[in-house]
Amino acid sequence: MTKLKITETSLRDGHQSLIATRLSTPEMLPILQEMDKAGYHAMEVWGGATFDTCLRYLNEDPWERLRKIRANIKNTKLQMLSRGQNLLGYKNYPDDIVERFHKNAISEGIDIVRVFDALNDIRNLQKTIDTVKSEGAHLQCAISYTISPVHTKEYYLKLIKDFENAGADSVCIKDMSGILLPYTAYDLVKSIKEVTNLPIELHTHCTGGIGEMTVLKAVEAGVDIVDTAISPLSSGTSQPATESLCLTLKDSERDPQLDLMKLNEIADHFKNVMKKFEEEGTLNTKVLMTEPKTLLYQIPGGMLSNLLIQMKSLNAVDKFQAVLDEVPKVREDLGFPPLVTPMSQIVGAQAVFNIVTGERYKVIPTEIRNYVRGLYGKPAAPISDEIRKLIIGDEEVITVRPADLLENSYEQMKEEIGGLAKSEQDVLSYALFPPVAKAFFEKRAGK
Repeated sequence: MTKLKITETSLRDGHQSLIATRLSTPEMLPILQEMDKAGYHAMEVWGGATFDTCLRYLNEDPWERLRKIRANIKNTKLQMLSRGQNLLGYKNYPDDIVERFHKNAISEGIDIVRVFDALNDIRNLQKTIDTVKSEGAHLQCAISYTISPVHTKEYYLKLIKDFENAGADSVCIKDMSGILLPYTAYDLVKSIKEVTNLPIELHTHCTGGIGEMTVLKAVEAGVDIVDTAISPLSSGTSQPATESLCLTLKDSERDPQLDLMKLNEIADHFKNVMKKFEEEGTLNTKVLMTEPKTLLYQIPGGMLSNLLIQMKSLNAVDKFQAVLDEVPKVREDLGFPPLVTPMSQIVGAQAVFNIVTGERYKVIPTEIRNYVRGLYGKPAAPISDEIRKLIIGDEEVITVRPADLLENSYEQMKEEIGGLAKSEQDVLSYALFPPVAKAFFEKRAGK
């Protein structure tokens, strides 16, 4: 076996998981050149919630952040997370926006695009796949890992072959809820290795207390790359700690051979940075606690805390357990969607309504109706006629690729935002988050 490769997540998922994506660019810049010397395979630095947070909360241009990171990182690949047709937002965007967005990301320095779809519907990845391939970047297709009667090992192996046939350069097991059990991970990695020669990466979370064990079993099974976060931004709802894994594997045949002195420097920098987030309360100790309930309910840590906040706002905390019990039922009704953005929010909201109103599907959010209409893609299991009728009546369910129903909108967006946009990238920011980007541009222009 060859040495294990490490993708460092602290600059994207690490801080997204622990401190609501609030790391600013100035807090990253002083340590970037040291991170570049640590020996990482890649650094995940962009995508996910970073884009929205830069504009909405940090008064930063996310494109400028990417340029600054690239200017300081010369030897390590830069990686981003894309939701395919959802890009970095919460709905499907037209093909021209998807294409221009990925082209700009790659031209500004992204080497690896990890792309996934919340429903594992490959049609929602097609435009991203075509663009990443045509731009010559590395295409990593990720499975949204979940557990259900239809999400069998065979289901995932077929998906991996579909990714390979679509042109993937590598594949990722994306366990966003941290529910992939260690021995299941061993078996899954071994089985994937039998059907493809593509490199396999594992992404998990420590929420349920099994992240490190899952990573270790995957390493034993021959996984090629794993995602870790430098210790101050690790564990809890984040990834396993980079240094701890490196020390665990030191002098073994899978030793990642990272520079441990550099890792200590990086950790010291982020320890200081994290003090601020502890003092102001952004780092909630809840996200650092082990929550094995995630393994029972298959609910991501962030979704658990969001549901609790919703129940508090409705003065219905006493019904929290009932909502947790309702989530798997709603999920089954809807064809077992993986609980990842935006499906986790959609399923969670419906479960809350079902319990708080005392009647199932008395109140139905628009997103649930659109999902049943087929506007998010095809569920892994069919939705029963009874549930479909209850939610959308006799409406037809669409069977085409959802984005086929969307007209190109770049020119319209460009016209709408007018002189406030100084570049194509500004127009794309506006296309993704119109009110948020507009407010940012106005502030930038001193209005």
